[in-house]
Amino acid sequence: MFVDQVLSEQLQKEWVSPVYAFFGSMPVIKEIDGHRVHEFKCSARGCKVKIRRYLDTKDARSTSNMRKHVKSCWGGDVLSVADNAKDANEVRMKIVGSILRNGSITAIFERKGKGKVTYSHRQHTQSEMR
Repeated sequence: MFVDQVLSEQLQKEWVSPVYAFFGSMPVIKEIDGHRVHEFKCSARGCKVKIRRYLDTKDARSTSNMRKHVKSCWGGDVLSVADNAKDANEVRMKIVGSILRNGSITAIFERKGKGKVTYSHRQHTQSEMR
């Protein structure tokens, strides 16, 4: 276990892409079917997605799956702002931290360009519940 932590800390020095800021700072190191895997957990509230990166493949350092998840979970505009940042630490402190602190349920379900969000307390009919 200690060897895995040392190895992970060495690899973290190479993780400079801003997309790493949207995931936990330390990935879980697993072995699946004889393959060593880093498992990154998304840090968004309520998101349970874990992105696996197999270390014995030629694309072990690719961040494309992480970018796809960030785009769907956090939004494309947040990802584009993060791409302009210097490194993952800057993104983690300025962008991710502020979104996690200021996030509200109305902001999550906000309808872009379609007017004000309205709420209804009316009970569903039988046909609506099917």
